[in-house]
Amino acid sequence: EVRRACLSVKRFGMEVKMQYYLAPMEGITGYIYRRAQHALFPAFDKYFSPFLAPRPKKTFNAREVRDILPENNEGMVLVPQILTNRAEDFIRAAEKLLEYGYYEVNLNLGCPSGTVVSKGKGAGFLGQPRLLEAFLEEIFSAFPAPADGKSRMEISIKTRLGMEEAEEFLPLMEMYRRYPLKELIIHPRVREDYYANRPDWDAFERALSGCPFPVVYNGDLFTVEDVARFQERFPQVDRVMLGRGAVADPSLIRQLKGGEALSGKELGDFLDRLAADYGEVLSGERDVLFKLKELWFYLGRLFPEGGTERKKIRKAQSLSEYRAAVRNLLRMLG
Repeated sequence: EVRRACLSVKRFGMEVKMQYYLAPMEGITGYIYRRAQHALFPAFDKYFSPFLAPRPKKTFNAREVRDILPENNEGMVLVPQILTNRAEDFIRAAEKLLEYGYYEVNLNLGCPSGTVVSKGKGAGFLGQPRLLEAFLEEIFSAFPAPADGKSRMEISIKTRLGMEEAEEFLPLMEMYRRYPLKELIIHPRVREDYYANRPDWDAFERALSGCPFPVVYNGDLFTVEDVARFQERFPQVDRVMLGRGAVADPSLIRQLKGGEALSGKELGDFLDRLAADYGEVLSGERDVLFKLKELWFYLGRLFPEGGTERKKIRKAQSLSEYRAAVRNLLRMLG
């Protein structure tokens, strides 16, 4: 069965448990979302924070601090993600995260946003390989691995294939291999793809050859069937990062482990908790409504025949209008 195929992968004839990571999604997977997901559904093996953007004078702003406070992330393995092209800012941010009790950080080399790329950050940093190499030299020198091979702050990277062509990834991968990465998370698209076109599985396969550190796959795994197809092609990969697919169906991890599909009651409870938790930290009903509408951009995939109610959610001007439309949709799930 497809679901049974997703329970584990085989390596050297032995069963290896698949690891599932929650991708960082700006504006979506902050601590309020993570806490609700972690409480009501099977946990991810790792959660990655939406990127932190350290500043020269004040490392993190108040919103970023709230997102990574240990008390806001109890019981889960959280990896803070850093977005910068200045080594000194990365190092200062990593040192600050050590104070909060974090011993792994992730460098964002994948964000395709125009405002990010125009500053040479995220995926934009991939177009400046000499500067990127100097950056990596400096940050890994600041956190060297001792004789036991484990640095006091371990560094992983989330990357795309390049700016315009998949061929850009070959020299990038040669560069990555020179550093003691905790993991390399590969989203096999170039920046110009944004989230269109299909992930380049051939380029991903080439990246796996002779890789000295664990590789994590990220990109267009929306369903149990998608993950099964990936595992059939790449049985040697035992960890994947799920983003849009996991937000579109909060029960996806459970289904990947052979469990039941999402019920209407479960989704209703999840949305009620989010509304209550957002209500405690946001300034008013309209702000809460905006956050919930953001989620429905993804959750709408569960209701292909609910076009009328999805439109009512988009146009809702109050939480009461929103809830009425949601109730009608939830009946479709049973």
